[in-house]
Amino acid sequence: MSESSASVLVVDDDADLLRLLDMRLRSAGYRPVLASSGEQALARLAVARPRAVITDLRMPGMDGQALFERIHESDPSLPVIILTAHGTIPDAVSAAQRGVFGYLTKPFESPELLDLLHRAMGEGAAGQPAAGEPRLAGIVTASPLMAALLDEVVLVGGSQANVLIQGESGTGKEMLARAVHEASPRRNGPFVAINCAAIPEALLESELFGHVKGAFTGADVARKGLFQSAQGGTVFLDEIGDMPVALQAKLLRVLQEREVRPLGSQQAVAVDVRIVSATHRDLELLIAEQSFREDLYYRLNVVNLHIPPLRERREDIAALAQHFVGTLGPKHGRHVVGFASDAMEVLMRYDWPGNVRQLMNVVEQCCALCTTVRIPAALVTRALRNKPVEILSYAEAKDRFERDYLIQLMKVTAGQVSEAARLAQRNRTEFYRLLQKHELSPALFKQTD
Repeated sequence: MSESSASVLVVDDDADLLRLLDMRLRSAGYRPVLASSGEQALARLAVARPRAVITDLRMPGMDGQALFERIHESDPSLPVIILTAHGTIPDAVSAAQRGVFGYLTKPFESPELLDLLHRAMGEGAAGQPAAGEPRLAGIVTASPLMAALLDEVVLVGGSQANVLIQGESGTGKEMLARAVHEASPRRNGPFVAINCAAIPEALLESELFGHVKGAFTGADVARKGLFQSAQGGTVFLDEIGDMPVALQAKLLRVLQEREVRPLGSQQAVAVDVRIVSATHRDLELLIAEQSFREDLYYRLNVVNLHIPPLRERREDIAALAQHFVGTLGPKHGRHVVGFASDAMEVLMRYDWPGNVRQLMNVVEQCCALCTTVRIPAALVTRALRNKPVEILSYAEAKDRFERDYLIQLMKVTAGQVSEAARLAQRNRTEFYRLLQKHELSPALFKQTD
Protein backbone atom coordinates (compact mmCIF):
# COMPACT_ATOMS: atom_id res chain seq x y z
CA MET A 1 0.00 0.00 0.00
CA SER A 2 1.42 3.40 -0.93
CA GLU A 3 1.64 6.07 1.76
CA SER A 4 -0.67 8.47 -0.10
CA SER A 5 -3.51 5.89 -0.35
CA ALA A 6 -3.23 4.81 3.29
CA SER A 7 -6.15 4.78 5.68
CA VAL A 8 -6.18 7.41 8.46
CA LEU A 9 -8.59 7.32 11.41
CA VAL A 10 -9.79 10.86 12.23
CA VAL A 11 -11.59 11.50 15.53
CA ASP A 12 -13.28 14.78 16.54
CA ASP A 13 -16.61 15.70 18.15
CA ASP A 14 -16.74 18.91 16.03
CA ALA A 15 -18.66 17.91 12.88
CA ASP A 16 -17.43 20.93 10.88
CA LEU A 17 -13.78 20.27 11.68
CA LEU A 18 -14.25 16.58 10.94
CA ARG A 19 -15.57 17.44 7.44
CA LEU A 20 -12.69 19.89 6.90
CA LEU A 21 -10.11 17.26 7.87
CA ASP A 22 -11.85 14.76 5.60
CA MET A 23 -11.52 17.12 2.61
CA ARG A 24 -7.89 18.03 3.37
CA LEU A 25 -6.81 14.41 3.72
CA ARG A 26 -8.69 13.23 0.61
CA SER A 27 -7.14 16.03 -1.45
CA ALA A 28 -3.72 14.81 -0.26
CA GLY A 29 -4.53 11.24 -1.39
CA TYR A 30 -5.32 9.63 1.97
CA ARG A 31 -8.43 7.58 2.82
CA PRO A 32 -9.95 9.12 5.97
CA VAL A 33 -12.12 7.01 8.29
CA LEU A 34 -14.21 9.36 10.44
CA ALA A 35 -15.35 8.97 14.05
CA SER A 36 -17.13 11.56 16.23
CA SER A 37 -16.09 10.09 19.59
CA GLY A 38 -13.38 7.99 21.20
CA GLU A 39 -15.77 5.09 21.67
CA GLN A 40 -16.76 5.16 18.00
CA ALA A 41 -13.09 5.30 17.01
CA LEU A 42 -12.30 2.11 18.94
CA ALA A 43 -15.20 0.35 17.24
CA ARG A 44 -13.88 1.29 13.79
CA LEU A 45 -10.23 0.68 14.55
CA ALA A 46 -10.16 -3.08 13.96
CA VAL A 47 -12.14 -2.86 10.71
CA ALA A 48 -10.34 0.17 9.20
CA ARG A 49 -6.79 -0.95 10.17
CA PRO A 50 -5.44 2.63 9.74
CA ARG A 51 -1.79 3.55 9.27
CA ALA A 52 -2.19 6.55 11.63
CA VAL A 53 -4.72 8.19 13.96
CA ILE A 54 -5.56 11.89 14.24
CA THR A 55 -7.65 12.74 17.30
CA ASP A 56 -8.93 15.77 19.16
CA LEU A 57 -7.77 15.97 22.78
CA ARG A 58 -10.87 17.39 24.49
CA MET A 59 -13.98 15.33 23.71
CA PRO A 60 -17.00 14.25 25.80
CA GLY A 61 -16.70 10.76 27.24
CA MET A 62 -13.40 9.21 26.18
CA ASP A 63 -10.96 12.04 25.44
CA GLY A 64 -8.00 11.90 23.07
CA GLN A 65 -5.47 10.97 25.74
CA ALA A 66 -7.62 8.05 26.94
CA LEU A 67 -8.13 6.96 23.33
CA PHE A 68 -4.38 7.03 22.75
CA GLU A 69 -3.79 4.87 25.82
CA ARG A 70 -6.31 2.27 24.59
CA ILE A 71 -4.71 2.26 21.15
CA HIS A 72 -1.21 2.08 22.61
CA GLU A 73 -2.15 -0.98 24.69
CA SER A 74 -3.20 -2.99 21.65
CA ASP A 75 -0.88 -1.53 18.98
CA PRO A 76 2.05 0.49 20.38
CA SER A 77 3.54 1.02 16.88
CA LEU A 78 0.45 2.85 15.52
CA PRO A 79 1.33 6.59 15.41
CA VAL A 80 -1.20 8.93 17.07
CA ILE A 81 -1.37 12.69 16.40
CA ILE A 82 -3.29 14.80 18.93
CA LEU A 83 -5.04 18.07 18.05
CA THR A 84 -6.25 20.53 20.67
CA ALA A 85 -7.48 24.08 21.11
CA HIS A 86 -6.08 23.95 24.63
CA GLY A 87 -2.37 23.80 23.88
CA THR A 88 -0.74 23.97 27.28
CA ILE A 89 2.77 22.93 28.20
CA PRO A 90 1.55 20.30 30.72
CA ASP A 91 -0.54 18.67 27.97
CA ALA A 92 2.48 18.62 25.67
CA VAL A 93 4.66 17.17 28.42
CA SER A 94 2.13 14.45 29.15
CA ALA A 95 1.78 13.60 25.46
CA ALA A 96 5.55 13.43 24.91
CA GLN A 97 6.09 11.30 28.01
CA ARG A 98 3.43 8.78 27.02
CA GLY A 99 4.64 8.32 23.47
CA VAL A 100 2.21 10.36 21.34
CA PHE A 101 3.79 10.81 17.89
CA GLY A 102 2.78 14.44 17.37
CA TYR A 103 0.92 17.28 19.04
CA LEU A 104 -0.64 20.25 17.15
CA THR A 105 -2.49 23.25 18.57
CA LYS A 106 -5.59 24.54 16.78
CA PRO A 107 -5.73 26.46 14.55
CA PHE A 108 -3.03 24.74 12.53
CA GLU A 109 -1.91 25.03 8.94
CA SER A 110 -2.81 22.19 6.59
CA PRO A 111 0.82 21.68 5.39
CA GLU A 112 1.91 21.38 9.03
CA LEU A 113 -0.56 18.54 9.66
CA LEU A 114 0.24 16.80 6.37
CA ASP A 115 3.98 17.00 7.06
CA LEU A 116 3.47 15.46 10.50
CA LEU A 117 1.25 12.75 9.02
CA HIS A 118 3.80 12.04 6.28
CA ARG A 119 6.52 11.54 8.89
CA ALA A 120 4.21 9.38 10.99
CA MET A 121 3.64 7.08 8.04
CA GLY A 122 7.36 6.78 7.28
CA GLU A 123 8.75 6.63 10.80
CA GLY A 124 6.08 4.29 12.12
CA ALA A 125 7.00 1.66 9.56
CA ALA A 126 9.08 -1.36 10.44
CA GLY A 127 12.78 -0.69 10.58
CA GLN A 128 12.40 3.10 10.82
CA PRO A 129 13.02 5.18 13.94
CA ALA A 130 10.00 6.31 15.92
CA ALA A 131 9.65 9.84 17.32
CA GLY A 132 12.38 10.64 19.81
CA GLU A 133 14.62 7.73 18.82
CA PRO A 134 18.06 8.07 17.18
CA ARG A 135 18.15 8.89 13.46
CA LEU A 136 21.15 9.76 11.29
CA ALA A 137 24.42 9.78 13.25
CA GLY A 138 22.53 9.03 16.46
CA ILE A 139 20.56 12.31 16.27
CA VAL A 140 17.54 12.17 18.58
CA THR A 141 14.63 14.37 17.53
CA ALA A 142 10.86 14.66 17.56
CA SER A 143 10.89 18.11 15.92
CA PRO A 144 9.45 18.93 12.47
CA LEU A 145 12.21 21.55 12.10
CA MET A 146 14.92 18.97 12.68
CA ALA A 147 13.12 16.40 10.52
CA ALA A 148 13.17 18.89 7.63
CA LEU A 149 16.84 19.61 8.30
CA LEU A 150 17.70 15.89 8.24
CA ASP A 151 15.83 15.58 4.93
CA GLU A 152 18.19 18.27 3.59
CA VAL A 153 21.15 16.33 5.00
CA VAL A 154 20.10 13.25 3.04
CA LEU A 155 19.78 15.31 -0.15
CA VAL A 156 23.13 17.08 0.21
CA GLY A 157 24.81 13.88 1.39
CA GLY A 158 24.57 12.39 -2.08
CA SER A 159 26.44 15.31 -3.62
CA GLN A 160 30.08 16.36 -3.34
CA ALA A 161 29.24 19.94 -2.32
CA ASN A 162 31.04 21.52 0.61
CA VAL A 163 28.70 22.21 3.53
CA LEU A 164 28.72 25.02 6.11
CA ILE A 165 26.78 24.32 9.31
CA GLN A 166 25.77 27.32 11.40
CA GLY A 167 24.03 27.53 14.74
CA GLU A 168 24.46 28.52 18.35
CA SER A 169 27.01 26.76 20.56
CA GLY A 170 25.77 23.48 21.93
CA THR A 171 23.20 22.75 19.22
CA GLY A 172 25.03 19.69 17.87
CA LYS A 173 26.91 20.90 14.79
CA GLU A 174 29.43 18.05 14.87
CA MET A 175 26.65 15.46 15.04
CA LEU A 176 25.03 17.04 11.98
CA ALA A 177 28.41 16.98 10.20
CA ARG A 178 28.64 13.24 10.94
CA ALA A 179 25.13 12.84 9.56
CA VAL A 180 26.23 14.49 6.28
CA HIS A 181 29.15 12.06 6.16
CA GLU A 182 26.92 9.04 6.87
CA ALA A 183 24.47 10.11 4.16
CA SER A 184 27.24 10.38 1.56
CA PRO A 185 29.02 7.85 -0.69
CA ARG A 186 32.06 8.54 1.51
CA ARG A 187 30.39 6.94 4.55
CA ASN A 188 32.90 4.04 4.55
CA GLY A 189 35.83 6.47 4.52
CA PRO A 190 37.29 8.35 7.50
CA PHE A 191 35.49 11.20 9.29
CA VAL A 192 38.23 13.45 10.68
CA ALA A 193 37.27 16.38 12.92
CA ILE A 194 39.39 19.28 14.12
CA ASN A 195 38.45 22.30 16.24
CA CYS A 196 40.19 25.30 14.70
CA ALA A 197 39.80 27.30 17.93
CA ALA A 198 41.28 24.64 20.19
CA ILE A 199 44.72 24.31 18.57
CA PRO A 200 47.39 27.04 18.86
CA GLU A 201 47.95 28.96 15.64
CA ALA A 202 51.59 27.78 15.43
CA LEU A 203 50.50 24.13 15.37
CA LEU A 204 47.30 24.30 13.34
CA GLU A 205 48.97 24.26 9.91
CA SER A 206 50.96 21.16 10.81
CA GLU A 207 47.85 19.45 12.17
CA LEU A 208 45.93 20.14 8.97
CA PHE A 209 48.58 19.59 6.31
CA GLY A 210 51.30 17.55 8.04
CA HIS A 211 55.06 18.13 8.05
CA VAL A 212 58.30 16.51 6.96
CA LYS A 213 61.12 15.52 9.29
CA GLY A 214 63.08 18.57 10.41
CA ALA A 215 60.41 21.08 9.28
CA PHE A 216 60.62 22.79 12.68
CA THR A 217 62.19 22.26 16.10
CA GLY A 218 60.79 19.02 17.53
CA ALA A 219 59.72 17.58 14.16
CA ASP A 220 61.81 14.44 14.60
CA VAL A 221 59.68 12.36 12.24
CA ALA A 222 57.44 13.10 9.25
CA ARG A 223 53.75 13.22 10.05
CA LYS A 224 50.62 13.12 7.90
CA GLY A 225 48.12 15.92 8.39
CA LEU A 226 44.40 15.50 8.89
CA PHE A 227 43.64 16.06 5.20
CA GLN A 228 45.81 13.11 4.20
CA SER A 229 44.39 11.02 7.06
CA ALA A 230 40.87 11.69 5.75
CA GLN A 231 41.65 10.50 2.19
CA GLY A 232 38.41 9.30 0.59
CA GLY A 233 36.34 10.63 3.49
CA THR A 234 35.25 13.86 5.16
CA VAL A 235 37.18 16.61 6.97
CA PHE A 236 35.13 18.50 9.55
CA LEU A 237 36.54 21.95 10.38
CA ASP A 238 34.76 23.08 13.53
CA GLU A 239 34.83 26.76 14.56
CA ILE A 240 36.12 27.73 11.12
CA GLY A 241 35.49 31.40 12.00
CA ASP A 242 38.46 31.24 14.41
CA MET A 243 40.98 30.08 11.79
CA PRO A 244 43.87 32.59 11.44
CA VAL A 245 43.72 34.69 8.26
CA ALA A 246 47.14 33.49 7.03
CA LEU A 247 46.02 29.88 7.24
CA GLN A 248 42.72 30.68 5.49
CA ALA A 249 44.71 31.47 2.32
CA LYS A 250 46.40 28.06 2.46
CA LEU A 251 43.08 26.30 3.03
CA LEU A 252 41.62 28.11 0.02
CA ARG A 253 44.49 26.84 -2.10
CA VAL A 254 43.81 23.28 -0.92
CA LEU A 255 40.16 23.62 -1.94
CA GLN A 256 41.09 24.99 -5.36
CA GLU A 257 43.93 22.62 -6.22
CA ARG A 258 42.79 19.52 -4.28
CA GLU A 259 46.28 19.00 -2.90
CA VAL A 260 48.21 19.82 0.27
CA ARG A 261 51.83 20.72 0.83
CA PRO A 262 53.22 19.49 4.19
CA LEU A 263 55.31 21.95 6.17
CA GLY A 264 58.93 21.90 5.01
CA SER A 265 58.12 19.99 1.81
CA GLN A 266 58.45 21.14 -1.79
CA GLN A 267 56.22 18.29 -2.95
CA ALA A 268 52.41 18.62 -3.06
CA VAL A 269 50.23 15.62 -2.18
CA ALA A 270 46.86 15.07 -3.90
CA VAL A 271 43.90 14.71 -1.53
CA ASP A 272 40.33 13.54 -2.14
CA VAL A 273 38.23 14.81 0.74
CA ARG A 274 34.93 16.56 1.29
CA ILE A 275 34.88 19.64 3.54
CA VAL A 276 32.17 20.19 6.12
CA SER A 277 32.75 23.24 8.30
CA ALA A 278 30.87 24.79 11.19
CA THR A 279 30.78 27.95 13.25
CA HIS A 280 28.63 29.75 15.80
CA ARG A 281 30.01 33.11 14.59
CA ASP A 282 28.62 35.48 11.96
CA LEU A 283 31.02 34.93 9.06
CA GLU A 284 29.59 37.79 7.03
CA LEU A 285 30.38 40.15 9.90
CA LEU A 286 33.89 38.71 10.10
CA ILE A 287 34.27 39.33 6.36
CA ALA A 288 33.26 42.96 6.87
CA GLU A 289 35.89 43.20 9.63
CA GLN A 290 38.46 41.65 7.25
CA SER A 291 39.14 38.76 9.63
CA PHE A 292 37.65 36.13 7.31
CA ARG A 293 38.29 35.76 3.58
CA GLU A 294 35.26 36.29 1.37
CA ASP A 295 36.54 33.93 -1.34
CA LEU A 296 37.01 31.16 1.23
CA TYR A 297 33.51 31.80 2.60
CA TYR A 298 31.94 31.12 -0.80
CA ARG A 299 34.05 27.99 -1.26
CA LEU A 300 32.91 26.57 2.07
CA ASN A 301 29.31 27.81 1.95
CA VAL A 302 28.11 25.92 -1.12
CA VAL A 303 25.28 24.42 0.93
CA ASN A 304 24.27 26.07 4.19
CA LEU A 305 22.59 24.11 6.99
CA HIS A 306 21.31 25.97 10.05
CA ILE A 307 20.56 24.11 13.29
CA PRO A 308 17.77 25.81 15.23
CA PRO A 309 18.39 26.41 18.95
CA LEU A 310 16.66 24.10 21.41
CA ARG A 311 14.20 26.81 22.49
CA GLU A 312 12.79 26.82 18.92
CA ARG A 313 12.24 23.04 18.86
CA ARG A 314 10.73 22.33 22.26
CA GLU A 315 9.42 18.97 21.05
CA ASP A 316 13.01 17.76 21.36
CA ILE A 317 13.41 18.66 25.04
CA ALA A 318 11.45 15.67 26.33
CA ALA A 319 12.86 13.29 23.71
CA LEU A 320 16.48 14.31 24.37
CA ALA A 321 16.07 14.38 28.15
CA GLN A 322 14.68 10.84 28.13
CA HIS A 323 17.46 9.68 25.80
CA PHE A 324 20.13 11.17 28.07
CA VAL A 325 18.57 9.49 31.10
CA GLY A 326 18.91 6.15 29.30
CA THR A 327 22.59 6.71 28.52
CA LEU A 328 23.76 8.65 31.61
CA GLY A 329 21.84 6.85 34.35
CA PRO A 330 23.78 3.57 33.98
CA LYS A 331 27.04 5.55 33.75
CA HIS A 332 26.48 6.75 37.33
CA GLY A 333 25.09 3.43 38.55
CA ARG A 334 21.55 4.79 38.89
CA HIS A 335 18.31 3.03 37.97
CA VAL A 336 16.45 6.08 36.66
CA VAL A 337 13.54 5.59 34.24
CA GLY A 338 12.63 9.23 33.57
CA PHE A 339 11.39 12.49 35.05
CA ALA A 340 8.49 13.27 37.37
CA SER A 341 5.81 15.24 35.53
CA ASP A 342 6.59 18.49 37.38
CA ALA A 343 10.31 18.00 36.67
CA MET A 344 9.61 17.60 32.95
CA GLU A 345 7.51 20.77 33.06
CA VAL A 346 10.52 22.67 34.48
CA LEU A 347 12.64 21.37 31.59
CA MET A 348 9.99 22.33 29.02
CA ARG A 349 9.62 25.88 30.37
CA TYR A 350 13.37 26.65 30.40
CA ASP A 351 14.94 28.54 27.47
CA TRP A 352 18.21 26.51 27.28
CA PRO A 353 20.78 29.19 26.33
CA GLY A 354 23.41 26.42 26.22
CA ASN A 355 21.17 24.25 24.01
CA VAL A 356 21.58 20.46 23.84
CA ARG A 357 24.98 20.54 25.54
CA GLN A 358 23.43 22.29 28.55
CA LEU A 359 20.46 19.89 28.64
CA MET A 360 22.84 16.93 28.66
CA ASN A 361 24.83 18.49 31.50
CA VAL A 362 21.67 19.11 33.55
CA VAL A 363 20.44 15.54 33.01
CA GLU A 364 23.84 14.16 34.02
CA GLN A 365 23.83 16.19 37.25
CA CYS A 366 20.33 14.94 38.01
CA CYS A 367 21.24 11.30 37.31
CA ALA A 368 24.34 11.51 39.51
CA LEU A 369 22.34 12.84 42.49
CA CYS A 370 19.03 11.04 42.00
CA THR A 371 18.00 8.43 44.59
CA THR A 372 14.58 7.61 43.10
CA VAL A 373 13.43 6.00 39.86
CA ARG A 374 12.08 9.32 38.56
CA ILE A 375 14.04 12.56 38.74
CA PRO A 376 12.18 15.12 40.91
CA ALA A 377 11.67 18.80 40.02
CA ALA A 378 13.92 19.91 42.91
CA LEU A 379 16.97 18.26 41.31
CA VAL A 380 16.24 19.84 37.92
CA THR A 381 15.82 23.29 39.50
CA ARG A 382 19.07 22.86 41.42
CA ALA A 383 20.98 21.82 38.28
CA LEU A 384 19.66 24.80 36.34
CA ARG A 385 20.52 27.18 39.15
CA ASN A 386 24.12 25.91 39.31
CA LYS A 387 24.84 27.14 35.74
CA PRO A 388 27.91 24.88 35.31
CA VAL A 389 30.91 26.27 33.43
CA GLU A 390 30.80 23.27 31.08
CA ILE A 391 28.07 25.10 29.18
CA LEU A 392 30.72 27.34 27.58
CA SER A 393 32.38 26.04 24.45
CA TYR A 394 36.17 26.39 24.12
CA ALA A 395 35.71 29.24 21.62
CA GLU A 396 33.35 31.12 23.96
CA ALA A 397 35.70 30.68 26.92
CA LYS A 398 38.62 31.84 24.75
CA ASP A 399 36.70 34.97 23.66
CA ARG A 400 35.78 35.78 27.25
CA PHE A 401 39.39 35.38 28.45
CA GLU A 402 40.69 37.47 25.54
CA ARG A 403 38.31 40.34 26.34
CA ASP A 404 39.11 40.27 30.06
CA TYR A 405 42.83 40.21 29.23
CA LEU A 406 42.53 43.26 26.96
CA ILE A 407 40.57 45.17 29.59
CA GLN A 408 43.24 44.42 32.18
CA LEU A 409 46.04 45.60 29.85
CA MET A 410 44.19 48.80 28.93
CA LYS A 411 43.56 49.58 32.59
CA VAL A 412 47.22 49.02 33.51
CA THR A 413 48.42 51.27 30.66
CA ALA A 414 45.65 53.87 31.11
CA GLY A 415 44.52 53.38 27.52
CA GLN A 416 47.96 53.68 25.90
CA VAL A 417 47.65 51.28 22.96
CA SER A 418 51.39 51.24 22.12
CA GLU A 419 52.34 50.26 25.66
CA ALA A 420 49.54 47.67 25.90
CA ALA A 421 50.61 46.14 22.57
CA ARG A 422 54.22 45.97 23.80
CA LEU A 423 53.20 44.16 26.98
CA ALA A 424 51.09 41.74 24.96
CA GLN A 425 53.96 41.24 22.49
CA ARG A 426 51.72 42.17 19.55
CA ASN A 427 52.05 44.92 16.95
CA ARG A 428 49.79 47.98 17.15
CA THR A 429 47.70 47.04 14.11
CA GLU A 430 46.89 43.59 15.44
CA PHE A 431 46.17 44.99 18.90
CA TYR A 432 43.77 47.60 17.48
CA ARG A 433 42.00 44.81 15.58
CA LEU A 434 41.55 42.87 18.83
CA LEU A 435 40.12 45.96 20.55
CA GLN A 436 37.67 46.47 17.68
CA LYS A 437 36.66 42.81 17.78
CA HIS A 438 35.64 43.17 21.43
CA GLU A 439 34.23 46.70 20.97
CA LEU A 440 36.74 48.25 23.39
CA SER A 441 37.68 51.91 22.83
CA PRO A 442 41.05 53.14 24.21
CA ALA A 443 39.28 56.38 25.25
CA LEU A 444 37.35 54.42 27.90
CA PHE A 445 40.58 53.73 29.78
CA LYS A 446 42.38 57.08 29.49
CA GLN A 447 42.87 58.88 32.78
CA THR A 448 41.23 62.27 33.10
CA ASP A 449 42.13 65.07 35.48
